Amino acid sequence: METLRWKIEKSETELDRWLIGGDLSNVRITRDSRASHLESEIERLKCFLGEKELAEEALIIMVGHFRGLDNIILKMKYIDGKTLKEIANELGYSYQHIVNKHASVVNTIKLIESIN
Repeated sequence: METLRWKIEKSETELDRWLIGGDLSNVRITRDSRASHLESEIERLKCFLGEKELAEEALIIMVGHFRGLDNIILKMKYIDGKTLKEIANELGYSYQHIVNKHASVVNTIKLIESIN
């Protein structure tokens, strides 16, 4: 999400350059130029960022419903972005044990989703 925030900030900075008083305010913008689409691009990026933030919040809530090793695996994988191999190494479990636990948790989540 940091990359997305950076893109928004970069686009807003560029837009400011095109507005009245900006160093590009006297340059003519064509219909097909990137500058002519900056406002809609910024809005699109902000909407996408909002969706990602909501999804992240939902993920954090979902992970919080699990306890013990299941919670730790989910947090490390989906929030911290670690691989199952990294998780196994950091926690001192065999890779296969972490793979099996992860698969079990994912199956539980799928079962819950299918009921809802």
